[in-house]
Amino acid sequence: MEISAGIQASLAGRYASALFDLASEAGTVTAVESDLEKLRAALGESADLRALTTNPEVSRDAAQGAIGGVAGLLGLSPLTGNFLGVLAQNRRLSQLPAMIRAFNTIAAAQRGEVTAEVTSAHALTDTQLASLKDKLTAREGRTVKLQTSVNPDLLGGLVVTIGSKRIDGSILTRLNTLATKMMKADGVTADQKG
Repeated sequence: MEISAGIQASLAGRYASALFDLASEAGTVTAVESDLEKLRAALGESADLRALTTNPEVSRDAAQGAIGGVAGLLGLSPLTGNFLGVLAQNRRLSQLPAMIRAFNTIAAAQRGEVTAEVTSAHALTDTQLASLKDKLTAREGRTVKLQTSVNPDLLGGLVVTIGSKRIDGSILTRLNTLATKMMKADGVTADQKG
């Protein structure tokens, strides 16, 4: 399997590659991927967990004990739990979100998939998600896995990111573009606006 040089060059990518190799050998890639999704959701929901992973004042042993407790609470596999313990001992828990993204990218590439990060102003319905997935799969020529998030600041529309490609159909961007065009038409530059 070919892993991109960008992933291999990053610290998070090296850890994610090592975890993927171990999971492949054990035949538990799907289980580890599910574990990492639970962790990603927990990090998004819990300010305490985010603080644990980013606070440099938490000792290695305290971080390892706490993250072990989190692994038990979430019902994570032994491989994922051990991986988190290594991260705590090496003071790398702050890199966990990047490691999760890198692992997902590696696993998707191995399956011939690509991940699309979809941000919308409101939660999308199952029908909308299925339609979007079909359109993106047709466009990309391979299976697309959607990872969704909600950002009310977009006002409406979507922002889709696939690798380095970004499709921005948000109302916020359209309004900003219109405002810029109107200022140019009036002969006002951004510097003169303020």
